[in-house]
Amino acid sequence: MLLIEDLQVKLADKEILKHVNLEIQPGETHILFGPNGSGKTSLLMTIMGYPQYKVTGGKIFFQGQDITNLPINERAKLGIGISYQRPPTISGVKIKQLLEFCTKGKISSEALAEKVNFSEFLDRNINEGFSGGEIKRSELLQLMAQDAELLLFDEPESGVDLENINLIGNTINKLLQREFKIDANKSRREINRERNKMGLIITHTGFILDYITADKGQVLYDGVLTCATNPQQIFKCISEVGYEECIRCAI
Repeated sequence: MLLIEDLQVKLADKEILKHVNLEIQPGETHILFGPNGSGKTSLLMTIMGYPQYKVTGGKIFFQGQDITNLPINERAKLGIGISYQRPPTISGVKIKQLLEFCTKGKISSEALAEKVNFSEFLDRNINEGFSGGEIKRSELLQLMAQDAELLLFDEPESGVDLENINLIGNTINKLLQREFKIDANKSRREINRERNKMGLIITHTGFILDYITADKGQVLYDGVLTCATNPQQIFKCISEVGYEECIRCAI
């Protein structure tokens, strides 16, 4: 599981995360709400191990191991993967090359790319000239190749048009081992199965909840994590009264 205890983080001498406690059990998907600048992306970057995010207090454990001071590459090897909101363009490295490196040839790049309608991009440089939806599909394709145990998603619905959002939502569900069946009334129900993948999904708008299923939700506001409850209830509260009222109610 992922276990965060009393985490305190600074970025450029500014405190951005304040005594954060979070636990995600195997098979769980958590949604993290919060306005812009609240510290959501900073939390993901800290979990992933970016060195500019200085941990000044607390611990991060993953699968029973203290990873607080591990570098990014070691965390990735342990099974932590991330989909960025604004990933960099990498010239000179083809999508296909990156996939082959991640899968070590166990799964063909073509087979993976077909799952997200990305076959025509395999010989393109990573994210070079990609649209918002294409970048998101590229990120999901890389996570599929990595086959991570803990998947971190930074606003997966951001910059995505309606044509791509359904595909992205379905792919996230599959990555998190969530399968659904449409019944006679055209209602979607989740098929019960044993899951071990863990997910932490950042959202500002909450619209991703129309496409994915989450077990728990929390709100991050001014670096403080609070209001742990049903994600749909949190989204309803934020939609009706905004973040400040939501936080005031929780406190």
